Amino acid sequence: MKPLNVAVIGCGFMGRAHTNAHRKVWNFFDVPYRPVLKVICDVNEERAKKFAERWGFEGYETDYRKVMQRDDIDLVDICLPNNFHAEVAIAAAKAGKMIICEKPLARDGKEALAMVKAVEKAGVPNFVSFNYRRIPAVTLAKQLIEEGRLGRIFHYRAKFLQDWTISKDVPQGGDALWRLDVKAAGSGVTGDLLAHCIDTALWLNGSIEKVNAMTETFVKERLHQLTGKVEKVGIDDACAFLARFSNGSLATFESTRYARGHKALYTFEINGEHASIAWDLHDAHRLQWFDHRDQGKVRGWRSIHVTDHGGDHPYMDKWWVPGLMIGFEHSFVHQLNDFLVGVASGKPASPTFKEALETQYVCDAVLKSAKTGRWEKVKKV
Repeated sequence: MKPLNVAVIGCGFMGRAHTNAHRKVWNFFDVPYRPVLKVICDVNEERAKKFAERWGFEGYETDYRKVMQRDDIDLVDICLPNNFHAEVAIAAAKAGKMIICEKPLARDGKEALAMVKAVEKAGVPNFVSFNYRRIPAVTLAKQLIEEGRLGRIFHYRAKFLQDWTISKDVPQGGDALWRLDVKAAGSGVTGDLLAHCIDTALWLNGSIEKVNAMTETFVKERLHQLTGKVEKVGIDDACAFLARFSNGSLATFESTRYARGHKALYTFEINGEHASIAWDLHDAHRLQWFDHRDQGKVRGWRSIHVTDHGGDHPYMDKWWVPGLMIGFEHSFVHQLNDFLVGVASGKPASPTFKEALETQYVCDAVLKSAKTGRWEKVKKV
């Protein structure tokens, strides 16, 4: 097992999730590389120092440019607000580093395309962290679809609901609330939440050809924590859109931060010629399955508990005994395993920057449609 020196850029929520994966992946998976926590980088020196001590990094930096200049860094893991993704990723590519980038790839397709060109020119391994693909029940859904068990797909529907920004007193901007600042985030629920739904949909059901969307910003002005002034809110609080897939299936997508009672309700359902699949993040180990080919007197929805240890259920043989739970954080371990195996084998794990660009183009089309009120075609990668 070769050592792989890692620099994590950003020590917020995602910095913790990614760092935990680097610490755990080689304990549970037979990976070709053992991540070494070389340096954590954050503009706040005190925060970076404390993070380094808590998580076991050898050192810390406050300027990502210094990280790129270091010969002892192999992999740069970007866990920053969206407005820094392109800048840091392009610098990492020019420095010849492997790159993992938190989702979405960028604030818009133009930024994302520049990132794709940079990594392709440099020839460096690259990956985007759409972690929900690696929840075992979702990966099992992918396998069942690829086996043709659903037959022709007719419908795809997804939603991602939260309720944390309803109060007009919630400010925008700063370390904790950059997602409400359009300059930092690029968009609201479209880039933050629907990007997850879109990525999963593209992975499970193929390309989206066109969309028709509506968005709403319910609170028009909020105090900005950096300027100290009440400023216009530029992000979308809610978004709903229709979509047509290249395979002829129809889709509905919905996301909001104004759904009282929901903290992170991410669900999808797929209806096919022979069978249907449904999944709910709140019951992440369960894959709901209906097969019309079952004998009539026992036909009905069944709940598959995706915890088998014998190899039938993705990733679970690396953890505990059948029936025992794993959590949100394990999806990051799974994707890091796949990335490292892909680097060693020369078969890149998905999604690469180029594959994640497709999700970015769908988001762009959604936001454009919300403004024009028309069906908008999704740009081809």
